[in-house]
Amino acid sequence: MVDGVMVHPSDGEALKHFNSVHPHFSVESRNVRLGLCTDGFNPFGSFAAPYSCWPVILMVYNLPPGMCMRSEFMFLSMVIPGSSSPRRNIDVCLRPLIDELTQLWSFGALTYDISRKQNFVIRAALMWTINDFPSYGMVSS
Repeated sequence: MVDGVMVHPSDGEALKHFNSVHPHFSVESRNVRLGLCTDGFNPFGSFAAPYSCWPVILMVYNLPPGMCMRSEFMFLSMVIPGSSSPRRNIDVCLRPLIDELTQLWSFGALTYDISRKQNFVIRAALMWTINDFPSYGMVSS
């Protein structure tokens, strides 16, 4: 790694550190490393009645750099609608997703690998969130 050169997160120091701390997770290459992003917008424009829409998107970072940011590999996990920003209540809305991610981290889920024609237990880890600063403040409340 060269200082001052941008690299894909899958080649970064954070992922290398994660792999060294959690070898039980990193030994299975089919386990999924995820990024979560969210931000709000008004789908009716700035002059319409006040309304807020917060899509929560999961991205898979196991994919090559050219694929992981393409829309067909981004997963809309939920949409948080409302008359305004969810602010401090965003954790209530995110609770089902966090519970499911916790289960996928702790126990995994039985799934089928068609290329190997076998069942296996897949696990998932939420590696990071990607937000602007106001959204970051809400998500990390």
